[in-house]
Amino acid sequence: MNVPELRADTPGLAHRIHLNHAGASLMPRPVLDAIRDHVDLEARIGGYEAAAEAAGAIEASYGHVAELLGTQPDRIAMTEHATASFVAALSSIPFERGDIVLTTRNDYVSNQIQYLSLAHRFGVEVVRAPDAPEGGVDLEAMEGLIHRRRPRLVALTQCPTSSGLVQDAETVGAMCRARDVYYLVDGCQSVGQMPVDVETMGCDFFSATSRKYLRGPRGAGFLFVSDRVLDAGLEPLFPDMRGADWIGEDLYQPAPDARRFETWEFAWALVLGTGAAAAYANALDMASVQERARGLAAELRERLAALPGCTVLDRGPVLGATVTASFEGHVPADLVTALRRRGINTSSQTRIDAVLDYDAKGVDGALRMSPHYVNETSDLDALLHALEEIVGG
Repeated sequence: MNVPELRADTPGLAHRIHLNHAGASLMPRPVLDAIRDHVDLEARIGGYEAAAEAAGAIEASYGHVAELLGTQPDRIAMTEHATASFVAALSSIPFERGDIVLTTRNDYVSNQIQYLSLAHRFGVEVVRAPDAPEGGVDLEAMEGLIHRRRPRLVALTQCPTSSGLVQDAETVGAMCRARDVYYLVDGCQSVGQMPVDVETMGCDFFSATSRKYLRGPRGAGFLFVSDRVLDAGLEPLFPDMRGADWIGEDLYQPAPDARRFETWEFAWALVLGTGAAAAYANALDMASVQERARGLAAELRERLAALPGCTVLDRGPVLGATVTASFEGHVPADLVTALRRRGINTSSQTRIDAVLDYDAKGVDGALRMSPHYVNETSDLDALLHALEEIVGG
């Protein structure tokens, strides 16, 4: 991996130290070019006409995303963002009163809210598997709950937004397959950070965004849909004319592939940007990407732990590239502001972003720092120096 070349390919790094890839990464030139070129084309010839002219490149974008996830293009649906992907998948499950959604205590905040909405509106029961003592879901307890409670759906966030935890998505997938349970994985923070193979994972749905570690644009996402889902005839609750054909006065027919989970209106420039980001990632060795990102994160955790008043919050048998910490006497959002004044990008969270996780850790929130393969040790040096000034001042 030629890091200087990859850094030179990222214009934003000339202006900022970017340690917020878990929020929104800096796009490389090929992604920027794909977006700008299509917007320029729309401006010259019109939106519909530009989409028609770019049809081949749009189709290729499905192929790039499919390659990234280890699947076929017709199993990929493009969406506006990860939540749109997740909601479309969730809405396709034919829940009945008393059905169970089995999840973990480290699921994404929006997902947790959606499960509670299902419980409120349809009488679905939300069950959360307990954590293991070392952090992350207790796999033995998860298997026992799948066996005893027979959930209609198991939903897991592979890498929570509130910590560096990496959940064992493959083992949970094997449990679901063994008992014929639908399995939905939120891969928002994992895609682009580590190798992903949805077939090996055994999931029925995999939802993700373009803007995070994948280094694509905001306002774009995608959804993997398994053969089993399509064979069972599952479809989103509210398909539109892209996801289905109206073939009779009282009859419609869903699309035969994953595009039944899409809606008609797209920002095609962002779809092309997503395809370019996936192609960029495919050209890298994702195992090397994972090794570098996790190595920088591990170094950062070790060095943060030496700062007075700092508590590193990440727990689990496997930790990824997201680093979270609390600082005694300092509000995380204020730290983000102070760091931005020094040209360093991070992000912060409060308790409501991860109620179960942060309550268990006894904190009201966290400063979140997320290096990636384009970062260098000098970026960590600058961050640590700035934090020493801020918290010691």
